[in-house]
Amino acid sequence: MGMGLILSAPNSGSGKTIITLGILRALKNKSLNIRSAKSGPDYIDPRFHSIASGSECYNLDSWAMSKDRLRSISSHDGHLIIEGAMGLFDGAPPCAKGSTAHLAEILNLPIILIMDCSKISQSIAAVAEGFINFDEKVKIDGVILNKIGSTKHEKILTTALFKKNIPVIGCVHRDAQLLLPSRHLGLIQAQEKSNINEFIEYTANVIEKSIDINTLINHFKNLPQSQLSSSMEPPAQRISIASDGAFSFAYPHILDDWHKNGAEISTFSPLENQAPHSCDLVFLPGGYPELYAPVLANADRFKKALRSAKKVYGECGGYMTMGNTLIDENGTPHKMLGLLDLETSFENKKLHLGYRTINGQNGCFVGSYSAHEFHYATTISAKGKTLFSVRDAENNKLPDSGLINETSSGSFLHIIDKRL
Repeated sequence: MGMGLILSAPNSGSGKTIITLGILRALKNKSLNIRSAKSGPDYIDPRFHSIASGSECYNLDSWAMSKDRLRSISSHDGHLIIEGAMGLFDGAPPCAKGSTAHLAEILNLPIILIMDCSKISQSIAAVAEGFINFDEKVKIDGVILNKIGSTKHEKILTTALFKKNIPVIGCVHRDAQLLLPSRHLGLIQAQEKSNINEFIEYTANVIEKSIDINTLINHFKNLPQSQLSSSMEPPAQRISIASDGAFSFAYPHILDDWHKNGAEISTFSPLENQAPHSCDLVFLPGGYPELYAPVLANADRFKKALRSAKKVYGECGGYMTMGNTLIDENGTPHKMLGLLDLETSFENKKLHLGYRTINGQNGCFVGSYSAHEFHYATTISAKGKTLFSVRDAENNKLPDSGLINETSSGSFLHIIDKRL
């Protein structure tokens, strides 16, 4: 039976990811069977998790996934560390569905709260006590204090917490080396960080000196067991997926479903000017094509192969690549595949963010799905038949999304799961 523990925080920027990476590697170094997951629709943090733990990191999204899906993904052997998203109680309005607290309630797991102490002292106890008492269905076992300024600062913090009988699991001092650079969609991708293994090993060494690992292990709790009753059918029998620095946002639980349901999956690299393998469908997932637009514009073999493919489906960055033109942040246009009558731009960035319920009548994904939108691109023009009808997390109708023609389809939306 597997065991689990959730690492969360009062807010983003508290250092959850760095602490999580250090704990994962520290537990791996103790030869534990360690697994990880990320709460919510994040694509970037899981890549760092996988390097730290040596195993695939899955997403657990309590807004988009059924309880059976959440329990099925989490209920494997070993110790599962789940990193929360944003603040502990932050989720989709009106009732914060999809929050880390909501996930903890479904999986019946305890939480360790990671607290940024860089601009606080005795008030840390009031903040921690507020979180502990906010929802009786959510169990916070203790706190890890992060970004502590000095030994004196640590004593002030721990004394205030001990007076309120709040367990302190660890104290991590401020360290300029415990930083990861970021980009508009979050952290940079794991493959872009030079010496990533050395960075994670350094982080693990800091964690081992700062956190009582054996005490932390004692807080893991048995995970509920479940079998997934309904999985996602593959959109084709043979699927070739773009996979490189420009196209890397593919959910492993979806690929697992496709495998289990008989699909043959291969990968190729557009950045290496590779053509997809012989297939019935080419899938261009999201990523950062805008960073590599000149390379993609000149990838003649890739472009020729896609224009003669049987079917092509794209999400977000993949969708933009399927258009006629992609304009970068400097206003420079780059010729893309021309599979869809679409022009997109990063010159005047605008955030599009939120959970979506989508319905497709035609194309690769027919029916109702949970999805997520997160991008800064703007659509200059989009001509043709739309792909999905769309509603937001509060069930408000939004404009239809995406485009579809005889061979190609795509949208800015990242599909997460079927709606049951």
